Amino acid sequence: QVQLVESGGGLVQSGGSPRLSCAASGRTLSTYALGWFRQAPGKEREFVAAIDWSRGDLYYVDSLKGRFTISRDNAKNTVYLQMNSLKPEDTAVYYCAADSLRKLRLGLSEYWGQGTQVTVSS
Repeated sequence: QVQLVESGGGLVQSGGSPRLSCAASGRTLSTYALGWFRQAPGKEREFVAAIDWSRGDLYYVDSLKGRFTISRDNAKNTVYLQMNSLKPEDTAVYYCAADSLRKLRLGLSEYWGQGTQVTVSS
């Protein structure tokens, strides 16, 4: 079992740069990838970014590459999502997920956080 707890969401002005955190606990993360997804109102959940915990390889959806950055703190078992130059269309619930890299990128992760709302005001 892996437990994931997100934090850092809220109301942000357009152009803002919040950072989301996802604290993981439970099983060792060395065989997992952790990642971020988001789901906007009325839309399907979409993959945002992932990091292979042991190798540190990074993966991004092309549309957000350059504005969003995923990183990790091994000592804290925490993965971060730095979001820059936010736009109203970035408004969504952001979820943290963990599983093998393949399953995670397909959105088939077994482990999910509860989600954190990010609302970008224009």
